[in-house]
Amino acid sequence: MTTIDTAAITVELPEAFDERWNRLPGIQVDGRRIIIDPAEYFFRFESSTWLVADWELVQTQLLLVEETAESAVEQLALEFIKTHAKSTSDAARVLATAYEVYAYLFRDEHLAGLGLPQITAEHLRMLREAATLMALNKVELDGHISNVGPCWFFPAATTVVFDLDDEMGGLLDEVYHGGWFNEHRRIESIKAHTALGGRLVHGCQSVPDQSGGVVAPYGASMATFRNDLAAFKTGWIEQVYAHRATPAA
Repeated sequence: MTTIDTAAITVELPEAFDERWNRLPGIQVDGRRIIIDPAEYFFRFESSTWLVADWELVQTQLLLVEETAESAVEQLALEFIKTHAKSTSDAARVLATAYEVYAYLFRDEHLAGLGLPQITAEHLRMLREAATLMALNKVELDGHISNVGPCWFFPAATTVVFDLDDEMGGLLDEVYHGGWFNEHRRIESIKAHTALGGRLVHGCQSVPDQSGGVVAPYGASMATFRNDLAAFKTGWIEQVYAHRATPAA
């Protein structure tokens, strides 16, 4: 029987995170230092290993590579993962890698082309923080969802932590999973997520569905993924919203 490591996860990141993450169970934020108690933080925690590749390697060997008629970007990403990604039980390394991935994907220079004047650099910071924590979620190759934390439910978590109303929480989710990743952005996303050993997939088609996102390995069964997600999401979303500082009127 495999023993899951539930020791506290401690990481120091380049950017101080919002102290309001402390509203959620099992996470302590003190400036740049984050401590996560897996037993309290996760709704489901069945795996303490993740697949990662060095972000510096992604930057130098993949981000500038262009796809061709013979080699699609997904093929480039898959080959890169096969060659460079390694399994790790160091959750702090996963978080540090994820921070670099999302600092790149949600960088301020893209605001002008987003077409959503309501979204500011502050909102991008929220996205970077939540997406970094999301990287500890995990889907197995057979499609079973093995790790689920509050940041699986992106609008719920960001609404609770950042005091957003439902409308802005939903809009932020659209930036995260919808309009933000136009084809140019999608290609960037595919390349960048090789550092986290897979590709970003979503269980939802739009904001009201709120089925979240996760970096899943290439080849994972999406049918199993969809069924597993449908079985648990409603109750856990309610638990995230229960931590709002002031209940919605």
